[in-house]
Amino acid sequence: MNWLAIGATLMALAVGLGAFGAHGLADRVSPKDLEIWRTGAHYHMIHALALVALSASGRAADTQPASWLLLAGIVIFSGSLYLLVLTQQRWLGAITPIGGLAFIAAWIVVAARAAQGGS
Repeated sequence: MNWLAIGATLMALAVGLGAFGAHGLADRVSPKDLEIWRTGAHYHMIHALALVALSASGRAADTQPASWLLLAGIVIFSGSLYLLVLTQQRWLGAITPIGGLAFIAAWIVVAARAAQGGS
């Protein structure tokens, strides 16, 4: 997998979705929903940037599991929040923590690999 390309693409998408929330949704959704959107975009951007950083580390084999978990977290955590706001299907909020667990697991994998002598 080309994690640098995936991470960079996800960063561009995060910027675009953040701008859409700020400019396209501001007058269309409640302040609470706008904050939910911002949370999704914020976590999306942080973890897409983490994918870029991991890919630049030069340790592709060591970072592959964490990269998959970060991707899953972005799709599930941020994706469920975006869909919740756009569709008003509040049950999607029950899915969001699964993405959060994927983020946590990714960071645990990164920490474990680093503790084993990886950089």
